[in-house]
Amino acid sequence: MTDALTALIARMAATGATGFLAKELAPNDNSKNQLYLGSDFGVLNILPQGGLVTDTSDLAGSRRDRAKAPLIWDWLLPDGLSRAPDAQLILYPAYPEVRLSGLLRGADGAPADVIRSRAPGRMLFLGVVPGDRILAWAGFAEDPEVRAFRNAGQFESRGVFSNLGLLHTGADARSMLIARLAEIADAGWLASQKLGADGPLPYRAPNGGGYTLEAALGIRPNGRAAPDFHGWEIKQFGVSDFMRNTPRSAVTLMTPEPAGGFYREAGAEAFVRRYGYPDRSGRPGRLNFGGVYTVGRGPVALTGLSLEMDGFDPQSGRITDIAGGLSLKDAEGRIAASWSYTGLIAHWNRKHAQACYVPSVRRGPPVEYAYGREVLLCEGTDFFLLLRAFAAGIVSYDPALKLENRAGGPPALKRRSQFRIRHRQVTSLYRRSSVVRLPEGPPAD
Repeated sequence: MTDALTALIARMAATGATGFLAKELAPNDNSKNQLYLGSDFGVLNILPQGGLVTDTSDLAGSRRDRAKAPLIWDWLLPDGLSRAPDAQLILYPAYPEVRLSGLLRGADGAPADVIRSRAPGRMLFLGVVPGDRILAWAGFAEDPEVRAFRNAGQFESRGVFSNLGLLHTGADARSMLIARLAEIADAGWLASQKLGADGPLPYRAPNGGGYTLEAALGIRPNGRAAPDFHGWEIKQFGVSDFMRNTPRSAVTLMTPEPAGGFYREAGAEAFVRRYGYPDRSGRPGRLNFGGVYTVGRGPVALTGLSLEMDGFDPQSGRITDIAGGLSLKDAEGRIAASWSYTGLIAHWNRKHAQACYVPSVRRGPPVEYAYGREVLLCEGTDFFLLLRAFAAGIVSYDPALKLENRAGGPPALKRRSQFRIRHRQVTSLYRRSSVVRLPEGPPAD
């Protein structure tokens, strides 16, 4: 019986999928009521989608705040694929919940009989092509693939889905990650490097700890909106020694530039000229914009700007206005820079569903890195946990912009816009976390 499900997964893998999921469809999971995907926004960590679009349409005299995210959704047919051009996620922040709609319209050969039904035991199987699209197949309880799933035993959960990766790889992603990190810890000192198209290249800048770990894991730096290693985002943090394992700096969670306010309207250079300050070390011709901006802490003395949240109720933990967001405001309430909730959702949910934090120590020159055996594994985040952390003052905006005059040329502008958190508070962003001691391999000959 398992052969039918294994064959389905193999077909999805041959089409590019590397993640495999299943969801049992409840009676209300149908084309009329849409398919329910959770009471938070965690599914955005799991399914690749296009950018979020705010929808504040007025329906029957009632204003409905919600956001939509288009999907590239292909139904897997016996003889090929059928694109569902209207497939999308709909986010209802007031409830909150996420639903899936538009799966049948315009998709020839799609399993309309399954999706329109209210019959018990129906299943939806998905193959996820990282950062790209979703392959889908749906069946009734009596179909061989569904019966095979019922007979296969328990699977680990990913939100509302069962994770079928074990059927494809023979091992779960968590075990594979731990085994690979143990090998890297066993390897000892590694030369600072960055993985390129033709293999590892020497990396001489001081921030090589993350690149070196990625190279050891076979990960090339890229801008894909997908996790690094079989669904896990890998984050390295520097420590002085592995006995105390004390981080040397805060953890950078994400680096979105402001999408609104004066920063967006006039540009980053004009923003630094208006709100920046002369370099505090006395470098001539240089303006900086820095400081740590925390909700509820008031203005930063160097810039006069405060970080505020609009459209979020910290008591209920819900978004009250999807068009709101975070903003830096001056004493008169003018917005110097802002980030919408829809934009922040897109950044946060790209890679943070499962994250692994790995300690490193550095020596040199020549610069080398070694990686520790006590790693922090974090699972089960959603955007509302991040917003609660902002409201509680746990996550801060910690920028470092600078504008320098250059002889005979235009000024040089360096942008660095980042949201950070103290390492010991990272676990507040996840539902489950644990410190894992990596196993030690046999001693080298």
